[in-house]
Amino acid sequence: MGLQSALTTALTGLQAAETTIDVVGNNVANSQTVGFKESEAIFATQFLQTLSIGSSPSTNSGGTNPRQVGLGVKVAEISPNFTQGTIEISSNPLDVAIQGDGFLLVQDGTDRLYTRNGQLKLNADNEITTTTGQRILGYAVDDDFNLLTNNLVPLSIPVGQERVAQATGNATLNGVLNPAVAEGDQPEVIESRVLGTDEIPAVDGTDFTLADVVEAATPTSFTAADSGVAAGLELPGGVYRYRMVFIDDNGLEAGISTEVEIDTSVSGEGVFLDNLQPAPANYMQRAIYRTDPGGTEFKFLETINATDTDYTDDGNTAVGATLDDAAIDTGAFSYYITYNNPSDPSAETRPTNRVGPVSITDNGRRIRLDLTDIPAPPDPNYTQMKIYRNISGDSSDFRLVDTVPAFGQTGYTASYIDSTESSLIAGAEQLNLDGPPANGGTLLTDVVLREGDIYVTPFEPGTLNFSADRAGIGLAEKSLEITSTTTLQEFMEFVGDAVGLDDTPNDIPFTHSTANIEIINGRIVVTSNMGEQNAIDIPLTAFNLTPTGGTIPSPVTLNFNATQKAVGPGTSSEFIAYDSLGLPINVRITTVLETRDSTSTTYRWFASSADNQLGEPDVSTVVGNGVLVFDGNGDLDDDNSTQRISVHRNDTASISPLEVILDFSSVKALGEVDAQQNPISSLNVTNQDGFPPGVLTDFIITNDGVIQGQFSNGTQRTVGQLVMARFANNDGLQQVGDSLFNVGVNSGDPTFGVPGSEGIGTLSAGAVELSNTDIGQNLIELILASTQYRGGARVITATQELLDELLALSR
Repeated sequence: MGLQSALTTALTGLQAAETTIDVVGNNVANSQTVGFKESEAIFATQFLQTLSIGSSPSTNSGGTNPRQVGLGVKVAEISPNFTQGTIEISSNPLDVAIQGDGFLLVQDGTDRLYTRNGQLKLNADNEITTTTGQRILGYAVDDDFNLLTNNLVPLSIPVGQERVAQATGNATLNGVLNPAVAEGDQPEVIESRVLGTDEIPAVDGTDFTLADVVEAATPTSFTAADSGVAAGLELPGGVYRYRMVFIDDNGLEAGISTEVEIDTSVSGEGVFLDNLQPAPANYMQRAIYRTDPGGTEFKFLETINATDTDYTDDGNTAVGATLDDAAIDTGAFSYYITYNNPSDPSAETRPTNRVGPVSITDNGRRIRLDLTDIPAPPDPNYTQMKIYRNISGDSSDFRLVDTVPAFGQTGYTASYIDSTESSLIAGAEQLNLDGPPANGGTLLTDVVLREGDIYVTPFEPGTLNFSADRAGIGLAEKSLEITSTTTLQEFMEFVGDAVGLDDTPNDIPFTHSTANIEIINGRIVVTSNMGEQNAIDIPLTAFNLTPTGGTIPSPVTLNFNATQKAVGPGTSSEFIAYDSLGLPINVRITTVLETRDSTSTTYRWFASSADNQLGEPDVSTVVGNGVLVFDGNGDLDDDNSTQRISVHRNDTASISPLEVILDFSSVKALGEVDAQQNPISSLNVTNQDGFPPGVLTDFIITNDGVIQGQFSNGTQRTVGQLVMARFANNDGLQQVGDSLFNVGVNSGDPTFGVPGSEGIGTLSAGAVELSNTDIGQNLIELILASTQYRGGARVITATQELLDELLALSR
């Protein structure tokens, strides 16, 4: 029995030595495996044969110890050594070294495993994997780059694919605002040409031409050679003078002839007038006027047919009304005609086309107007026609000559004879060539502009593009959709919004008058905000209209001119901000000195942006204004060192409004001058924290496992976070190959957390944890195991020899 037990005992020793060699061999083999933890074979005695349990001390004996013979050794445990491995720098930014307790989480198929090997890489889908292909688990991010900590998912780093933008939240300004410049107490004022309205029907004078306005016919061949004394008549003796006037077919007297003098010295004689000039067309009669013997006043004598070529004055005809010898002075004359509502003197249409000129070179002449080509007014309230004529020597000054009944009214005549001298109408009502002025309620499609003697309606349904200037800098183009119901008031509001008129203070009320746009006597008047840098100019090319269904725009010229120049130099500065989608927003800030006194200087700032999107039809570019109050040292009052602008983004998916805090704390109010000792000011935006869209170009992994993405626009965003696990008993984990561990029956359940929490170690990016194999120690253990193996073999050899001797006794 003894020799047999020796064999089996020695065999367990050989097996133990083999196990040690296996473990040491594995340790040495993985001495270059990243994250590898060496193991140690731990042994225990196997069975014992008790020969005697011994005895306790007695009176006769001191006691004996147990006598037991060991029956071999067993492997009690192969224990991993989880001591920290050496950290080595790596060239791969994805590599991570775990410092302290914990494991990275990986997904292997549907299983969740654990590893200390931090050699990581990206696959074709930009997922983070181990070198053996398992996906690394952690926290992903949402669309706003917030960590989603409620679920563990495979992590990815979409280099070259993920894009991000950062909205501007803060802008820092720097500069000097001079307290010695002139106060901005007078705004720029510009006004348009007169805008008329087509809502009041105009005179349809398209057929009223120069043929209808001519010098009135005058008997020019009425001379003394064709006159004489007729015997046998009862005309008292004396010297008589005669004049003749044509009468048109409306009973109006035309031009007056020169006088003819006849001497009838004997009573009972008469006067004959022979070879009378035939009347031209439109003249049906002629009137004969005569003086009393030796008199000077011509009185109506008789009317004869225009076809009669002679006339005899027999003295039997009663003397009538005195001759009206009024006549136009010499010159070139033109005419306009309007309709008028006598119950409302201000209700007058725009005039006909200009007719003329008719030249009058002789004294005593008249001009005849044929009114048959001017129809009745479309509005029955307009019952009168006003006739305007220019003053002699001034072809642009048209004055009221007369008011006559319109067609269809009582007293209407189809012609008019003008015999009014210019001096008599010089102070009369002046013609308004533009016609009735438009007002805010006028439909835009009814607005009329005068182009010389032509009246046009420049607006029609379509798209109106508008761009103006502010202080010589072009403003962004804005568009207005014109419909059949768009009013002039809506048009003016559009213009005011587009140029950035700011009439609402954000904090302290305006000291001086506010910006405004209004219509006065048919002219659009634009009053800018205070300061030279806010002066609005609307050039001739500001408006272009593309009709509905058309493709070619045409200009609408409103001819704005300055009637008052702005006072108050200031500054102007522009900067680019970005909304939440990374879209650029151009913001312009202007300043003007508002007030100053013995203790402080107050500047007003205005902010505008063409990218402000309030939604149709509001196109206001105003995004804010405020005041900067400086003390006697030129320092800004802390209460207004930071102010805010709001840019609306209703036409995009961006977060709206974009709120930007303006930091003015570095701005001073000091008396800077240029080389010529002129006061100067400056204001600049030195920094803003927004970024345009950028692509993910690089990343870093922090100690707490956060994957921080670096984008091409300079911004950084979290794109994920590594999560780790900790076990109560690491030695109880089950190794499953590929440097992976699985939960063991004696490891305990994993505790999850981010690096640095829950007793979990931290991570070092760009580094790896080397194997903790101690080659020297393992070689010593290998020597000892070899020695143990050889010793056990010698025991077996010795036992065999003894058995051989025992067997030899039989011989």
